[in-house]
Amino acid sequence: MTGPTARCQGPRGPRLPAPRRHVLARHLLAALLALGTGAPAWAQTEPETKPAAAPPSALDAPLFYQLLIGELELRDGRPGNAYQVILDAARRQADDALFQRAVDIALQARAGDQALAAVKAWREARPQSTAAMRHEVQILLALNRGQDLAEPLTAWLAVAPLLERPGLIASLPQLLQRLADKQQALALAGKVLTPWLDDPGTRTAARVALGRAHLLAALPTQALGLARAAQADDAAAPAPALLALDMLPATPAAEALVTAYLARPDAEPAVRLAYVRSLAQSQRYADASRQLEQLTRDKPDLPEPWLTLGALRLELKLPKEAEAALLRYVELAGSAPPPAAVAAANAAGAATGSTASDTEDDDDGPSSSAETGGQRDLTQAWLLLAQAAEQRGDLKAAETWLAKIENPQRLLEVQARRAGLLARQGKIKEARALVQAVPERTGDDARAKLMAEAQLLRDVKRWTDAAAVLGAAAQRFPEDTELIYEQAMVEEKLDRLAEMERLLRRVIALKPDHPHAHNALGYSLADRGVRLPEARVLIQRALELSPGDPFITDSLGWVEFRLGNRDEALRLLRQAYSARPDTEIAAHLGEVLWASGQRDEARRIWQDARGRDAGNEVLRETLARLKVGL
Repeated sequence: MTGPTARCQGPRGPRLPAPRRHVLARHLLAALLALGTGAPAWAQTEPETKPAAAPPSALDAPLFYQLLIGELELRDGRPGNAYQVILDAARRQADDALFQRAVDIALQARAGDQALAAVKAWREARPQSTAAMRHEVQILLALNRGQDLAEPLTAWLAVAPLLERPGLIASLPQLLQRLADKQQALALAGKVLTPWLDDPGTRTAARVALGRAHLLAALPTQALGLARAAQADDAAAPAPALLALDMLPATPAAEALVTAYLARPDAEPAVRLAYVRSLAQSQRYADASRQLEQLTRDKPDLPEPWLTLGALRLELKLPKEAEAALLRYVELAGSAPPPAAVAAANAAGAATGSTASDTEDDDDGPSSSAETGGQRDLTQAWLLLAQAAEQRGDLKAAETWLAKIENPQRLLEVQARRAGLLARQGKIKEARALVQAVPERTGDDARAKLMAEAQLLRDVKRWTDAAAVLGAAAQRFPEDTELIYEQAMVEEKLDRLAEMERLLRRVIALKPDHPHAHNALGYSLADRGVRLPEARVLIQRALELSPGDPFITDSLGWVEFRLGNRDEALRLLRQAYSARPDTEIAAHLGEVLWASGQRDEARRIWQDARGRDAGNEVLRETLARLKVGL
């Protein structure tokens, strides 16, 4: 990294006309006023601490002239000279703001070594300055000089105020993850944090931080041990549970720490929401819904849980219950639904005892192209309400919700949903035209349109047309693994199994860590009862790539059933169905129960599944093949 010119030309300057001098003086004074408030080039993650009071520095004539020269040098494109002049002034005055200015000049010139030299001079002049220590740590991290970090980190923790020290300790893993060598980061964390592991005020934070450092170094067993020790030390602290959450789903034993914390009456809602996100990412939608139901009982006026609960209930094909949750979100978000949709939702929600508000809606929705977070969430709620109405068969109510969305950035989502409504009415040509007419600004837009059109055709079982669209998309984006994967799934529906296998193997070749390609290929083999050992290996690999995924667990249970291992098959299928009571998983679980002589339980599971999704092909085929009437 090259530094600025080290040469300083001393206190000289050109003779300037008076007007220009006045202009420069104004700029200089503005810069000086801003020095104390300017932030470094790097973002701060740790709590800010107040620097010790600096000696008073009067802006006398010599100092003013020296600073003026420095700023003129910078203005004229000589940052090296400016740096030397400002740093000299900082040393003379022992002034935090001037040291900050010297550091900023070096950073703007991408001169890391000079920035570090300025910080070291700063610390010599102001040994208790936490700002100087923070800057030294940040610069060393940017230079990837982990071997030099122990001293400033140790000093920083030592001078941090008592109440701020736990927060600073908690921020260390986030800082250290920037180091390329994670083992070095772990060793550094151990060295810096060890003195604080026995301090009553910091030991919980220190154990959690050290646990995170172990997790960064791919040592989950040690991280789990530290999380357990931290929770045993302070059961009310949320940090050990949050550390445990970051270990899921790869370390299932960590979940006990999360549930233990959430069993407390004083558990933070944010931890439960984080747990919900983790469960949803693992497709454990039933478990996620139960957590959200608990949260909405405990904190009924929090809007966000209602939105997430509505989305999850839709995934579970519970449209009435989803609408009730989503309407509650809309109410809390400050926007009442349109009267027609309210009436429809009230009628639909009568079975659950939940109805919408009868308030008139004066808000036409967000109209700007850039949504705020609240607008984005409200738009998502309207889209989900449209989907729920569609699931109930109320296409008019679905269109009412879609009509509220005016943001052009969401146009494809809205038109794709409208196209789905047209397709349900048999208007396939009009539906496709609606999607095709959405403007394309980028290649991503074009890809998204092709995917939306293909999904539309898949929903109405136009497999040949869907294959044609995806084939054209794959030609345009030949190495897009998601497009190739979707193409393979359509080929399977067309019974072109050799082509499906070829495409799935291409996905795996392009992206070896694609869990769904491994799972789809393994499941296809298992379902046909061919090459079962290979099927098991493929599905096991998929489960390694996506631990806890209920659909992959279902696939593994199915291949074990095909191999004759009924007990293991039942264990896996029960696990999958408990995590996500999906209709296809229910079909498989019911069949294994039926074959094992547990026919009453099989009937019960099939009946529940049919109540949610009576048209599911896998369930219908299973019942027909086994000659079971429900």
